[in-house]
Amino acid sequence: MHFRNIRLIVRKQLKKQYPNWSRLGCKKKKEIVRKVLDEVVADYDFSGDVEIKREELLSIERQVPARGIISLEEMGQLVDKVNKSRLKKIDAYRRSSKYIKDEELLFIDKLLDDRIINRLLSYDGYSPAMRDIFPCNLFRTELLKAIKYPEVSYRKFCTEEYFGQEKKQNRVFTGLPLNKKGKMIDHTQLSKFRNALSSVQRINLLVYILYHFNKSGIIGNNILHGVDSTELASDCKLPLVTLNIRGKKIRIYNDIDCDGGKRRNKPGKSPYVIGYRLHSLAVIDAKTGHSFPLVSLLAPANLHDSHFFPFLVNLAQAMGKDVWLITADEAYHDKDGSLHEDLVRS
Repeated sequence: MHFRNIRLIVRKQLKKQYPNWSRLGCKKKKEIVRKVLDEVVADYDFSGDVEIKREELLSIERQVPARGIISLEEMGQLVDKVNKSRLKKIDAYRRSSKYIKDEELLFIDKLLDDRIINRLLSYDGYSPAMRDIFPCNLFRTELLKAIKYPEVSYRKFCTEEYFGQEKKQNRVFTGLPLNKKGKMIDHTQLSKFRNALSSVQRINLLVYILYHFNKSGIIGNNILHGVDSTELASDCKLPLVTLNIRGKKIRIYNDIDCDGGKRRNKPGKSPYVIGYRLHSLAVIDAKTGHSFPLVSLLAPANLHDSHFFPFLVNLAQAMGKDVWLITADEAYHDKDGSLHEDLVRS
């Protein structure tokens, strides 16, 4: 626990003191990490117990349930309230279908209600008056890039090449007007938008999508849930700095949040992976065999799967999902059964 705590302290200091970390050169990063790591270890007290929240040690503190999460039932009430407050129903789908020819984009456009998105992504003091760009426009722009242009940089994406007057499909999907030449979304606006989104806002967006998912009727009554993980390798191959303390190594990589860990035996692949592990809770229709992911947690690859089982279930329950029957491999089981007992009591 002490070694995880040291790494956590170093990570926090690097993020706080060097917000422009990604712009620094490799040599400079090595100097900074070595200095910070040596200072933290020199002042660290190994004699006492580690008094820190478990989710912080697991590096998922921004992904656990927090105040403000809307349950599925509350989301349904919000959608009904917004629909009833509509003075006049406008058939925006007819306008969209005229310009949006991509079936995937058209489906998403029909699914999203911009008024709901604006409510979910608004902040304290937010006012729609005199605004040209709304949260829904920025959210739709992020979706468009992720779905159709993932390989394009943000700086290049926010140009006439992708949002010029002739790019009517892109402009209509993101909510930009067709009759105002030159009106664009700048890449700095998208950057600020992404960084400003809280974990609660992200989860509420997920609840909104799950609300539509539940209404679709895809999942029947033969429900169980499954938990599993997958490795997400990082481009970092070698650590910036490695420090051996009391027989254990602390490694800090160029990607501050990632770490190295063992992977499951896979033919032709190394037994170790440097990066992350994505832990997911999925809903399964036992009759059809169809499964769909509900919630996920992203954590460094060096942490054992069993740590994340209760957090996944608690997150699903905070979103208003009843999780009773769960299937998982042995990696998610603890030795004494206390994890499962805690979940039953909760």
